[in-house]
Amino acid sequence: MDLTTIGLNSIWLMLATILVIFMQGGFILLEAGSTRMKNAGHVAGKTIFTFGIATLVFWAVGYGLIYGGDGNAFIGWGDFFLNPNPEAVDGDAYPQTIDFMFQLAFAGIALTIAWGGFAERGKLAAYLIFSVLFIALVYPVVAHWIWGGGWLSDHGKQDFAGSTVVHLTGAMAALAATILLKPRIGKFNKDGSANEIHGHNQVFTALGVLILWVGWFGFNAGSTLEVGKAFFGYVALNTQLAAGAGAIAALLIAWAITGKADVPTMLNGALAGLVAITASCAFVDPWAAVVIGIIAGLLVFGSMKFFEKLKIDDPIFALSVHGAAGVWGTISTGLFATETLAVQTLDWGQAGLFYGGGFTQLGVQVMGVVTSGAFAFVASFIILAIMKAVMGLRVTEEQEIIGLDLSEHGSYGYPEQIKQSMN
Repeated sequence: MDLTTIGLNSIWLMLATILVIFMQGGFILLEAGSTRMKNAGHVAGKTIFTFGIATLVFWAVGYGLIYGGDGNAFIGWGDFFLNPNPEAVDGDAYPQTIDFMFQLAFAGIALTIAWGGFAERGKLAAYLIFSVLFIALVYPVVAHWIWGGGWLSDHGKQDFAGSTVVHLTGAMAALAATILLKPRIGKFNKDGSANEIHGHNQVFTALGVLILWVGWFGFNAGSTLEVGKAFFGYVALNTQLAAGAGAIAALLIAWAITGKADVPTMLNGALAGLVAITASCAFVDPWAAVVIGIIAGLLVFGSMKFFEKLKIDDPIFALSVHGAAGVWGTISTGLFATETLAVQTLDWGQAGLFYGGGFTQLGVQVMGVVTSGAFAFVASFIILAIMKAVMGLRVTEEQEIIGLDLSEHGSYGYPEQIKQSMN
């Protein structure tokens, strides 16, 4: 490969990496805006702190457990404490240094999604320990199965940018945490009815969603990994269509059923559309991207109500946005993947049910969702259950009432506003 092509690929992938890392800023605003003011500083600080932990652990072991060349169908092995060649070597489309950075950004997003299950009641120490164990023991296994040459890869499991690898894995860890931590104080009444615990800033939440939306072009379009014939433009188009469709569908169904055009539901619909198209963005026609986004927007509304009825307290709706939509997005390629894109363009799996591929690819997609989701949930649950027994996961009732800003960090994210409210 000539140096010009290597250079262009490297610039594109590094730009995509920066966009995906910047999504952490979107998650800070989304989670802070969706929770209460007394926890805002904690939300922002722990996001940066845990991404730092993820960086070191992914460099030490996570990357090698995904892509190490001495592994097997279950796990990779090698390239621990990565010390790559500083430049691209013969046969490379881009240097390993940039590949590591890109893959690290994805691992960091999966971890941040998992934190949805801890929101407003998790100990900072629990964030520290679980960050290490999730990046070392949970995420690499699923990523290797699908992207690292593992057994699901051998079956042709289609997941272009991570509806399963990133979003479902993070959501299953969030589910395990939510179950073990129990609901926030005041979320449910004795009769089982739920109380609304509103976030403190819808503007923050909306801005966070917009940042995530923009970052998703690094997530999805960046996963082309090369400039080539500019296929990334097609991926970006499908991504945009699904996001817009998800936002509209979620707003309309909330408006129709509740009588109010609920803003948080609309924002979650946009994210659900993005999550759903993440697996299928390179495999489907634009009209299918719209359908995938619409179904994701409708699904996220129903899923939010469903988990609330189960008395599962999901403050930022990670289980619905990343879990339910991640499942739908992964399965959708088994329905809508075209022969031209899946077989001729990408050589990745087969055409979907609606394009003459029968049930083969659909079966592979369902198998991938079930096995990957089950592993992520069970592994996370075991880790967190042991942590709960040894060190505890949740702050005390007094600390939760005071807020994690003060109880965990000694200062408020909004010190002037807090002082005014106390006076």
